[in-house]
Amino acid sequence: MISEKPLLRALNGEATPVPPIWLMRQAGRYLPEYRELRAQAGSFLDLCFTPELATEVTLQPIRRFGLDGAILFSDILVVPHALGQELWFEEGVGPRLKRLESAEDIDRRLAPDGLHDRLAPVYETLRRVKAALPAETTLLGFAGAPWTVASYMLEGGSSRDFALAKHWAYGDPDGFGRLVDLLVDATADYLNAQIAAGAEAVQIFDSWAGSLPSAQMRKWCLDPAKALIAKVKARNPDVPVILFPRGAGPFYEAFAAESGADVLGLDTALPPEWARDRLQGRVGLQGNLDPLHLVVGGQSMRQAARSIVQALSGGPYVFNLGHGVVPQTPPEHVAELVACVREGTS
Repeated sequence: MISEKPLLRALNGEATPVPPIWLMRQAGRYLPEYRELRAQAGSFLDLCFTPELATEVTLQPIRRFGLDGAILFSDILVVPHALGQELWFEEGVGPRLKRLESAEDIDRRLAPDGLHDRLAPVYETLRRVKAALPAETTLLGFAGAPWTVASYMLEGGSSRDFALAKHWAYGDPDGFGRLVDLLVDATADYLNAQIAAGAEAVQIFDSWAGSLPSAQMRKWCLDPAKALIAKVKARNPDVPVILFPRGAGPFYEAFAAESGADVLGLDTALPPEWARDRLQGRVGLQGNLDPLHLVVGGQSMRQAARSIVQALSGGPYVFNLGHGVVPQTPPEHVAELVACVREGTS
C-alpha cells in the first residue's frame, strides 16, 4: 500500500518524518557484484536488454543497502536505439551513436512504430523487479528528456560544448523541433508502458539542460518537458513524475511553476536553502549531495548530508545526490550515508 512506502509518500507531496533515500546510478561499477555480472553479460546493451541480468542489477543495491527506491537498470539511449539509431558502448569512452546529420534523417532512419517491440525486454525487467521487491520499496522507471537525448543523437555521443546540437537547434528550429516532438511522443509512450509494467513513479533526466542559455532552455527543455509530463499524466494522473533539469540554475523556478512535475531533482550547484525558499512551496524536492562527498565519506559526508536534510526536510523531500554515484565510491560509504540520513539531523 502507498502508506507503507516512504518514497512514494514523499513523491506524492507528504513531508515524511525521515526523508526517504535512493541514489542516482545506485546500481553500477562501484559495486563488486555489478562488475562481476557486467563481465558475464557481454556488452552493456546485452546487460540492459537481458531481463534476468537487468533485474539482478536493479536489485543489487536494494539487497545491500535497503534503499527506499529501486530504479530500473537501463539507459536513456535505449529510446533512440529503439527508434532505429545505431547505438554501441565503447570501453573507456561511453555511448556512441551513428549521428543524425539532417532533418531528412528523421524520416529516413527513425521508425517509431517498432518502439514497444524493441523495448519489450525493459518492460519484462520491470515486471520481474516489481515481483521481487520488498513491500516497502518503490519501483522507479525513467527516461531521458528530449533535449538531452536529442543532443546525443546529433553529437554521436557525449559532448563538451554540444556544438552540433546547438547548431541545428539555432539554425533550423523547425527541423530540430520535429525531432524533439518525435522524442516527446516516443518518450511518453515509453514511460506510460513502464508504468503499465509496474513502475510506481518515473524520473525524467535532462542531464544537459544547463548547456543552454535561458531562452533556449525554455524552448528546448521546459516546453518539451511540460508536453511530455502532460502526456504521462493524461494516462497516469496519480503517478508521480520527477524532473531533473541539471544545471538549470535560477531557471529551476520556471520548471517548478510550469513543468507539471511533482518533484524536481536538484543538482549540486543549488543551495538547499535557496531551493527551500524558492521551490519547495510549489513542488517536492530531491537531492542534492555532491557525489564526491560520497567518495570521501566520514565526517565531511555526514555533515554535508545533515545540512541538506535540515534545510529541506520541512516539506516534501527525498534524499539523493546532485548527480550519479561515481565508480570510485566505496560501497561502505553508501551504507554509512543511508544510516546517517535515517538517524536524523541530531
